[in-house]
Amino acid sequence: MAVTFSVLVVANRTADSPELLDALRARAERGPVRFTLLAPASTGREATARQLESALELMRDAGLDVSGRVGHRDPTSAVTDTWDPGEFDEVIVSTLPEQTSKWLSINLPQRVAKLTDAMVTHVVASEKATPTSSDSQTNE
Repeated sequence: MAVTFSVLVVANRTADSPELLDALRARAERGPVRFTLLAPASTGREATARQLESALELMRDAGLDVSGRVGHRDPTSAVTDTWDPGEFDEVIVSTLPEQTSKWLSINLPQRVAKLTDAMVTHVVASEKATPTSSDSQTNE
């Protein structure tokens, strides 16, 4: 019987991006895997929950085994609160491109790697439509 790996996926605005979906499909092709999408609530819990549900639906429609959680507004705190080495085997962090990414400005993929001591895959997703607020760099 094959071992099912568990992957923590950290994303917010990029959660429903084609780049992240492609990365999750590629990971699923390597063997049995279950994903947990962690969306830091940087846009508020209700807005984040709506974004999370939309992304989960897209991922499930693609045949992925995925559940979701809304986390602390700070992405590092969200990972700290969620990470359990007994539950997760690796992490995927999805960010906006470097020029617009708040998460990259704080070196989130490297921070997550140090925090979890797990393999971290970084996915860069293209930015979609124009942000709804001037604080666009706070949401990945």
